[in-house]
Amino acid sequence: MARTALSREEVLETAGALVRQHGPDALTMRRLAAELGTAVTSIYWHVGNRESLLDALVERTVADLSAITPRGRTPAARIVSVARALRRELRARPHLVAMVHERGLTERMFLPAQRVLAHEVHAAGLRGAKAAEVVRAVQFQVVGHVLVERNRERAPVQSPAEEELWAAASPGPAGSDLALARALAAPVDTERLFTTSVRALVDGLLGSRGGSAGSPDQ
Repeated sequence: MARTALSREEVLETAGALVRQHGPDALTMRRLAAELGTAVTSIYWHVGNRESLLDALVERTVADLSAITPRGRTPAARIVSVARALRRELRARPHLVAMVHERGLTERMFLPAQRVLAHEVHAAGLRGAKAAEVVRAVQFQVVGHVLVERNRERAPVQSPAEEELWAAASPGPAGSDLALARALAAPVDTERLFTTSVRALVDGLLGSRGGSAGSPDQ
């Protein structure tokens, strides 16, 4: 028996979960109605047709990415915290982010994070073109890292794999560095690698103005 009580928020939450897990093609009104235990007509009543539903999911995604709050005791640390939070949000909803991009709203999606970054860059004493350069550099670092991660995850199985190639400590200048070879033979800790790289970037761009960005383990 179809349920009678249903909210627009519940419809969007369930639709968003379907897209996150299976991609936009998996989102049909019939499947969504089955997930919610309701009639298709009830879905239409709350969100309109499928295109209207996708538009609402895009707006919801944009709103979700506007809720990033900086944390830390220094401008540099807070900038790094924003970068880490933005990466997590993008990683958590790749299909939804792709939908935002396809609808030409990418810049709008990133605007709240840019504003937070600009505030912290101003707190570090930078203005104008130099401040804009820092904001852009951090944004590009986040997006670039996420794209590389996604590409590695979707790539076909490599044979030999990076771990196998380095396991034998290949000849040449790096061959005598067994610790390096062992480290490169281990799986990549992408979270730590991102944090290390973004902290180095922020420290290099802000110098002494931004204070410490923290250690890679924080």
